[in-house]
Amino acid sequence: MSKKRALISVSDKSGLVNFAKFLEANNYELISTGGTFKHLKDAGLNPIQIDEVTDFPEMLDGRVKTLHPKVHGGLLAVRSNEEHMKTVQEYEIGLIDMVIVNLYPFFENVNKDISLDEKVEFIDIGGPSMLRSAAKNFNSVTVLTDVNDYEVVQNEMSVNGDSTIETRKKLAGKVFNLTSAYDAAISSMLLDEEYPTYLNASYKKVSDLRYGENPHQSAAYYTSTFENGAMKDFEILGGKELSFNNLRDMDLCWKVVNEFKEELACCAVKHSTPCGVAVGTSALETYTKTFECDPISIFGGIIGMNYKVDAATAEELNKTFLEIVMATDFDEDALEILRKKKNLRIIKIKNNVTDKQVWVKIDGGMLVQNADDQFSEDIKLMTETAPTEEQRKALLFSQRVVKYVKSNAIVVSNGVQAIGIGGGQVNRIWATQQAIERAKSKFDGELVLASDAFFPFRDVVDFCAQEGIKAIIQPGGSMKDNDSIEAANEHKIPMLFTGMRHFLH
Repeated sequence: MSKKRALISVSDKSGLVNFAKFLEANNYELISTGGTFKHLKDAGLNPIQIDEVTDFPEMLDGRVKTLHPKVHGGLLAVRSNEEHMKTVQEYEIGLIDMVIVNLYPFFENVNKDISLDEKVEFIDIGGPSMLRSAAKNFNSVTVLTDVNDYEVVQNEMSVNGDSTIETRKKLAGKVFNLTSAYDAAISSMLLDEEYPTYLNASYKKVSDLRYGENPHQSAAYYTSTFENGAMKDFEILGGKELSFNNLRDMDLCWKVVNEFKEELACCAVKHSTPCGVAVGTSALETYTKTFECDPISIFGGIIGMNYKVDAATAEELNKTFLEIVMATDFDEDALEILRKKKNLRIIKIKNNVTDKQVWVKIDGGMLVQNADDQFSEDIKLMTETAPTEEQRKALLFSQRVVKYVKSNAIVVSNGVQAIGIGGGQVNRIWATQQAIERAKSKFDGELVLASDAFFPFRDVVDFCAQEGIKAIIQPGGSMKDNDSIEAANEHKIPMLFTGMRHFLH
């Protein structure tokens, strides 16, 4: 029986030696390149170098070694095509029956602090070319890119003498899945266009999830191969596995606290909506203020803190049922306390928010926009009465929170706590009534109000005056802005216009 041939060139050599020994024992000749050749040789195997196949040396610092007709002819020849078989015989091209290749580690190096020229050297050319040739000819060629597939093919060969056509087809699909993501990451690095002609995605699956938003929906968790971000590189320090809804809420929660880079900040999120936000001077004080914003809704929620959690704060956190506690770090004593609740997920966040774009899937398409990462630098006083300096600070605090509340969105605060949050309403007066009612039920001091968009009528200002709101900030831009300005002047309520709305749908 004539020998089959396997072409092997890998950067990840885990599990390779055992699989290669199996192939040799099953009448395969091993062809290899560079470091892979040496690895197999040192393990006592008998590979031949690629230049013995091509009769051409590796060249250009290894950039050219497998880009040769004796390689790609051996991969692409259709075994049932007489003309193909005559051609390979005429040019003495040996058929290749298996390809084992994983690519240069571009994903692992694209975000490193190295030069563009250094990153370019991690772009694999020969590897994807071999993989694509082998995958196109999956009727005859088995192609492996994932070390986890060695066992699958080995088991099939042990039973059938070869891999099945169903497996070869699936493995070919994995090739194009990989190379498309690989090319997308390279394209993103090189193509300096905000909205390129083709929208390429390059994400790698981290895990399957138990289910999606609801138990009847399946789901998985992917992270970007070419972007860093808070939800990519966190560390799970305790608790059960994360769910689809957990990850969405974590993302929103961390975006809120990330707004307060110069202050200790804490946010509570429930069902993708902030239910408490506060800043403070200590870890415990900041969490306590957040809890006070809405002691009911926080139950079963997620807490994010842009500071290190100490033991005293951990003790206070454990008094409430929480799904997740996120922070930049934890004292060992704090971890010991939090881990007493076995199901509580404890998450250490390593990166700030880095998203430059937001993608929203719609049926049959994708909407892409810049992330809402700006605040107005041109805030204007629109009323005869000006806010005090304390009121102005409180208004700016409220504005930073309101952009993370579903529109129509209103946030009422005292400057260090979001006391009342009204969001997701179909008209603005309902959101205003909701936020003020919640705030007044638990706080009797001076309150200010922020809106994510303009007031279409004066009813919001009139209601604010009736309920004792002391200052207002809103984008402006309504055809009836003057109505709201006149109302604010009548009630002697200072009102600022930002000129920038923050819808969140």
